[in-house]
Amino acid sequence: MPADSSFRSAAATDTGMLREHNEDRYFIDAARGVFLVVDGVGGHAAGELAAQTAVEAIRETVAANGLGAEQRVRAAIAAANNRIFHLAASDAARKGMACVLTLAVVEDGEITVGHVGDSRLYLIWNGAIRKLTSDHSPVGQDEDAGQLTEEQAMRHPRRNEVYRDVGTRPRLAEDAEFIEIRTCRFHRDAAILLCSDGLTDHLSSGLVREIVERYDGDAERVANELVEAANGAGGRDNITALFVAGPEFRGRSAITRPRASTTRFRPSRGALTGRAAFLMYGLLLGMLMWAVLRGVRG
Repeated sequence: MPADSSFRSAAATDTGMLREHNEDRYFIDAARGVFLVVDGVGGHAAGELAAQTAVEAIRETVAANGLGAEQRVRAAIAAANNRIFHLAASDAARKGMACVLTLAVVEDGEITVGHVGDSRLYLIWNGAIRKLTSDHSPVGQDEDAGQLTEEQAMRHPRRNEVYRDVGTRPRLAEDAEFIEIRTCRFHRDAAILLCSDGLTDHLSSGLVREIVERYDGDAERVANELVEAANGAGGRDNITALFVAGPEFRGRSAITRPRASTTRFRPSRGALTGRAAFLMYGLLLGMLMWAVLRGVRG
């Protein structure tokens, strides 16, 4: 089914302040409503290869005709998984390479999300932010269960460990405990953010919402500002932010009242100014009062 072409989207990615390579990748096909963020795992060039392979496999598969959104999402992620696995098996230097990812398909006013790992998708709507994906990690599990606060999870030494990935073993699209699928309504006055953990390791959901709500029609500015904020907070990992705004979404903090116009009196060229004006106006006032008093006495 066709996507809503009036949605605005943009992405930004950065190596971060400490890493030498960027293993994050993203993909946008706004015409089909397809949005993807991938975070490679494996170090050196292997993580980058895994992420790029996932992008290519999903781009080729997710547009398949005759399938519903959930079937297409599952098939695309499984295709990425198996392609990465076979590449790793053919070269010992690539052993263990994999990725985590979040894929969203937007059509007919609904988001279908396919998710594996600890990248995330947030929904921003009606002044609130909601995380639609679960972090497939021990720390993320504890946070979702309320055993850790968001701040505690962000600082936890094991926050980057994951127990689900794309690529370390062969998979079928319908395998249990592999692809997490979520669906929800995508209102025209809502927005979504897909991001890698390099963003959420540094920015709380509250700060993410604050930045997103500065949106004034420029999706690229929001994506760049999110990445810059994560770098400013330390930038320990690669950072990617992919922002999609509905056609009626407006950030609350971007709505400002027009400034009241201020009219300033400016004397004409012939007007008296300074001490001379003060003396002249004083003399005129004195003459006026003298005339009034004289009239009263008369």
